[in-house]
Amino acid sequence: MELGDVVRRRRMVRAYDGRPVPRALVDRMLEHATHAPSAGFSQGWAFLVLDSPDDVARFWEATTPPARGAEPSRWLRGMTTAPVVIVPLAHKDAYLDRYAEPDKGWTDRDEARWAVPYWYVDTGMASLLVLLTAVDEGLGACFFGIPPTRTGAFRAAFGVPEAYEPVGAITVGYRADDHVPSSRGRGRRPLDEVVHRGRWDRSGP
Repeated sequence: MELGDVVRRRRMVRAYDGRPVPRALVDRMLEHATHAPSAGFSQGWAFLVLDSPDDVARFWEATTPPARGAEPSRWLRGMTTAPVVIVPLAHKDAYLDRYAEPDKGWTDRDEARWAVPYWYVDTGMASLLVLLTAVDEGLGACFFGIPPTRTGAFRAAFGVPEAYEPVGAITVGYRADDHVPSSRGRGRRPLDEVVHRGRWDRSGP
């Protein structure tokens, strides 16, 4: 598939038909993710892959607030049909350690030196490569957040070290015909609303 087609077809898929996803396709998504850019080539990311029914069920049990689990929404019912969940995790220490090396020289490991937390930025870019590869392989995928109140339960359920922070989770599977409504009805903002050329406010000098 041409890159332009992949980008145009990419959307968040919220319901799956239950077919298992071949391990080779999951591995390809993860291999592509490791080609994401990273500051200082720190590569401060990790991926927890859940591809057995028991592990996927444990993920939803750990990350779903009890009230939502008792009365699941259509979104939750659709999302729990995904046969694979990939959790991208950011490793801040990898960046602080990398930039304390001689060629960088920030030996104090001070987070204030960072204009933005690149451990999140880079893990987000790696996640996008997972989403794009899913489209290229004829799969559906959806990136979504883990509720902050459930992060501890998620860590406990899967033995995730404190040094690794989940930036979200990605469901993967074959798209179901019964799609869960999304926010796409809002439409995409036109380029002239989001692109500023030369300066932000053209009324200036």
